[in-house]
Amino acid sequence: MRIHDDRPDEDGWAVSPNDSSRGDPLGVAPPRTGAATGLDYYDDEAYGDTGAGALRGDLEFHDEFPTVPEGTAWHRGLDLGLLLVRSVLGVVLVAHGARKLFGAFGGAGLDGTAEVLAAAGFRRTEVLAAVTGVTEFGAGILLVLGLFTPLAAAGVLGVTTGAVLLRAGDGFFLEQGGAEYPLLVAAVALGLLFTGPGRASVDNGSVWFRRPVLSGTVGLLLAAAVVTGVLVGLR
Repeated sequence: MRIHDDRPDEDGWAVSPNDSSRGDPLGVAPPRTGAATGLDYYDDEAYGDTGAGALRGDLEFHDEFPTVPEGTAWHRGLDLGLLLVRSVLGVVLVAHGARKLFGAFGGAGLDGTAEVLAAAGFRRTEVLAAVTGVTEFGAGILLVLGLFTPLAAAGVLGVTTGAVLLRAGDGFFLEQGGAEYPLLVAAVALGLLFTGPGRASVDNGSVWFRRPVLSGTVGLLLAAAVVTGVLVGLR
């Protein structure tokens, strides 16, 4: 039985006389096994001088479809982008934590932070102020390093979600005392929960690095539990 000429072109793609571009009517035929490595699946002498060729009977071949669609594979640009996001967010959080803990950069310190929390209706404000400051400061350092990233992002998400809920009644924009800033930080932290830190991190190769959806879900549930506990138990 005569087989039409769909021998591979120089790029390893099958070319058909019915399609002048790439081996099938849609132009998306995948490379044939061995075509790019020089294996010849065609017997050019099978039909004499016609040049039609026939498939060799002594070789087995099949179409290979890529497991990852072209253009969607992880690349170094994503690692660089995540490193930048983590670093900027981490530095901002370290500065905010230092304001709460040490009164640095003109901050209120623990006493001032406790007073703000008391005005918002919280109890045990000294402890809560310390926990909030330590969470921001510590999570910021961990994010810069890319270390225990799901735990750090969950801590940030918990603190900022509480701030969003408290400020929701004051409007949206920062100038009005609204939730604009904590909402933005919470969104970035939520994104990092599920993307992970990228390969430019201490976490690279860890269990939670290899299971970002699972670790992100656990972190999200942890953050939700902390926010609920603080708002219900301490307010």
